[in-house]
Amino acid sequence: MSEQSFPGWHGTTIIGVKKGDEVVIAGDGQVSLGQTVIKGTARKVRRLSPGGFDVVAGFAGSTADAFTLLVRLEVKLEATPGQLARASV
Repeated sequence: MSEQSFPGWHGTTIIGVKKGDEVVIAGDGQVSLGQTVIKGTARKVRRLSPGGFDVVAGFAGSTADAFTLLVRLEVKLEATPGQLARASV
């Protein structure tokens, strides 16, 4: 593959691990635009607790889109407490 055709590395750091009944989700907290770090202390992992049910969400990619989707998920979770699959659809 030639150097010109390779698009370069692109990625983000959000990881989730489940073992048995335990779940861990973590994010790197860095927001970048191209090669420039715009913010190094972003909270990419959030706890949503509508209706007393704990939901942990992590986002990556376009920040504006991610915040919009998190708000929409939280509204759906409030309408359907304890039904994460239904709220996600």
